[in-house]
Amino acid sequence: MPELPEVETIARGLAKRVTGDTVDSVWLGQKKEPLKSSAREIVAALECSRIAAVRRMGKHIVFDLARNGVARAPSPAKGGGKNRKPETSVPPSTPAPSTAAAEPGGGARPTRAQWIVHLGMTGRLQVCDPQTEIEKHTHAILRLASGKELRFVDPRRFGRLSVAKAANFDAGGIEPLEIDLESFIGLFRGRKTPIKSALLNQKLLRGVGNIYADESLFRAGIRPRRRAATITREQLSKLHVAVKDVLKEAIALGGSSISDYVGADGEEGFFQLEHRVYGREGEPCLVCKTPIKRVVIAGRSSHYCPKCQK
Repeated sequence: MPELPEVETIARGLAKRVTGDTVDSVWLGQKKEPLKSSAREIVAALECSRIAAVRRMGKHIVFDLARNGVARAPSPAKGGGKNRKPETSVPPSTPAPSTAAAEPGGGARPTRAQWIVHLGMTGRLQVCDPQTEIEKHTHAILRLASGKELRFVDPRRFGRLSVAKAANFDAGGIEPLEIDLESFIGLFRGRKTPIKSALLNQKLLRGVGNIYADESLFRAGIRPRRRAATITREQLSKLHVAVKDVLKEAIALGGSSISDYVGADGEEGFFQLEHRVYGREGEPCLVCKTPIKRVVIAGRSSHYCPKCQK
């Protein structure tokens, strides 16, 4: 599953390619699993909206939508590509409630809604020409005024598409790249769960996943099974720095291309070349040469060095 660095990389790539564009029409597939909001709600929010911004919130990609004309009934996503799919039967869209919000380069304009995309395990957002062949597991196609199409593809259908009105989406938890030391220490005070489980708890820190929890714990010298409540202030201070450093380094390298992850431009990330423990079971520690061990904590694989981490 894409974690914070991968989602940040994708969001930045999309922001460069679709910010300012307008959604002319929306096609939604027949599979119900990807739709966390109803098809009517998604179409009403997206059609005739301008994409004011694209950003990451936790592991979600958030498209801020501004009203850009009068909403109308959905039209087919047209194009000359192979296997062009017919339009899904979706009720005519209706204008959604809005609130005023300031936008760059002008005065206050109504904020229509937010389109929220969670990629799940295998979800991808593709910006492509209409002539590009549509992949088998495409669940949404947004036809843009620029002539490009934004497509959501997800073979395993664990990804989710939803909308939030009046910019009120909240991913929960605290942003790990912004949290201060005292707040970070407070998250784990008195918790009896393993520190690895606490790092993965999205209600505490949003966006940290399996890969980056393992890498952060290694740099801080903490074993993943240690109870959070037993970790000293000094160790938590090191972990606070490690989490931020690991995430920033991974973002700079475009994330970790494990399985089928690619960025918005189709390019793989390179942070997997920097992994010190994750996925290296049995290989020598890069610091002390002790073989890396793997344990399962709450159903998740955890990798650590038994000598460097205490």
